[in-house]
Amino acid sequence: MQRFQAFKFELKPNGEQQCNMQRFAGSCRFVYNKALALQKENYEAGGKFIGYVAMAKRLTEWRNGPVTPWLKDSPVHPLQHALKDLERAYKNFFAKRTAFPCFKKKGLRDSFRYPDPKQIKLDQGNSRIFLPKLGWIRYRNSRNVLGEVRNATVSQSMGKWFVSIQTEREVEQPMPQATSAIGIDVGIARFATFSNGSFLEPLNSFKRHEAQLRRAQRSMSRKTKFSNNWKKAKARLQRIHARIGNTRRDFLHKATTTISQNHAMVCIEDLQVGNMSRSAAGTAEAPGKNVRAKSGLNKAILDQGWYEFRRQLEYKIAWNGGWLIAVPSQHTSRICPRCGHAAAENRQTQERFACVTCGFEGHADLVGAINILARGQRVAACGEPAQSCRSAKQEPTEAI
Repeated sequence: MQRFQAFKFELKPNGEQQCNMQRFAGSCRFVYNKALALQKENYEAGGKFIGYVAMAKRLTEWRNGPVTPWLKDSPVHPLQHALKDLERAYKNFFAKRTAFPCFKKKGLRDSFRYPDPKQIKLDQGNSRIFLPKLGWIRYRNSRNVLGEVRNATVSQSMGKWFVSIQTEREVEQPMPQATSAIGIDVGIARFATFSNGSFLEPLNSFKRHEAQLRRAQRSMSRKTKFSNNWKKAKARLQRIHARIGNTRRDFLHKATTTISQNHAMVCIEDLQVGNMSRSAAGTAEAPGKNVRAKSGLNKAILDQGWYEFRRQLEYKIAWNGGWLIAVPSQHTSRICPRCGHAAAENRQTQERFACVTCGFEGHADLVGAINILARGQRVAACGEPAQSCRSAKQEPTEAI
C-alpha cells in the first residue's frame, strides 16, 4: 500500500536566503490576492468562475508585464501553486465545506510550496536540502526522511522558517499488533474516558497560558503601532501562542500514538465539532440565549482539540492496521449498559449516572464509552456504515 507522510524540520538559512524566502512568500501572497480580487470582479460582472488554466495565463502576463516584473524573481511553480490553492478554496466553498476564500495577510501563515520533486534535492547525510532559487539550505535533522520526495512546503512561524517534506513510499499491509477493542468518550472535565475504566486528564493548554496571554495582549495594546517596542511585544505574544499550540499538539500526538498502538479497534463518537463550537450570539433581530456559557464551552472544546484528536487517530490507526469506527452520539450517556434502559433521568448530573430501572450507578463518561464500544462492535459485526445501524436496539454489554 502507498503511504504518504510529511516530515517537518526547522531551516537554518543565511541572511540572503531569509530575504529571498520572505520575497517568495510575499509574491505567492500577492498572486493569490490578485487572483481572488479578479475572481470577485468577474463574478460581480456576471462572468463565470475562472479556472486554473485561464488564471495561469494571466500569471504569465503579470510576470512579463511592466507593472509587476518583480514576480520573475520568484520561482514560477510556487506562484502557480498559489493559484491552485485558490481554486481548491473555491471548490471547498462550493461544496459547503469551508467559508468563502478571504485575502491573505502579511505575516500570517506565510508559506510557499515546490510541487515538482525533480527540482528538490535532499542530502540527509549533510542535513541540507536544495530548493530552486534558494540553493542548499541546512536544516535541523531530527529524524530520517523515509520514502521518495514528492513536494516541499516552506513556511514561517514565530520568525523561524520550516520545511515540510512530503514523501511517498510502498509499505506492506500492516497487521494490528494488539487485539483489543476500546470505546472513547471525549468530554470537558475528562479529555478522554475509555471503556476499560481509565481516562486522560485534559491538558487545557490555552487555559494555562490565558493569564500570561492577557498580560501580553494588554502590553501590546499600549504600544504605538508598528514601533520597535510594538514589534517586540508582538513577538512575545506570538511566542506564547506558539507555545500553546506546540504543547497541545505534543499532548495529542502522544495520546493518539499510545491508543493506536495498543488497540486494534477504536470506537469514537461521530461528533460535528464545527457545529458544537459555533457561536450562540445570534443576530440583532434574534439574539441568542446563554451566550456567555456557550462561549466558555466553545473555548474549552477548541482548547482540547477534539477535531485534531480524531484526525490523528484516523491515520495512525490505519498505519497500524487497525479500525476506527465513528458511531452516532445520540443518548450514549443515557442508556444503561447493564439492562439497556434509555431515559434522560438516568443521567442525574453531569458526572453521575444512575439507572432508574436496575439501579446501576457509574460515571456518566464511562457509561458513554461503554455504550460507544457496544455500538461500534455492532457496526463491525454487521459490516455496514454507522448510519445504517443508528436504529439498532441497545443491548447490554459484557463490559459490566
